[in-house]
Amino acid sequence: MSQLSGLARRALRDESGDVPGWVLITIMTAGLVIIIWGLAGPALSNVFEQAISRVTSF
Repeated sequence: MSQLSGLARRALRDESGDVPGWVLITIMTAGLVIIIWGLAGPALSNVFEQAISRVTSF
């Protein structure tokens, strides 16, 4: 049992140094969302406004 807990402790210790990787992934994801939103935002707004105007015209 102690061997298993020792392995678990080592695994947790090894994962703690990966914080910069997660920060980089988070920043890159946010950047992609901003770029995609900037490109597709006006088109999506237009589609939404057309859908709302069709619904309210009935």
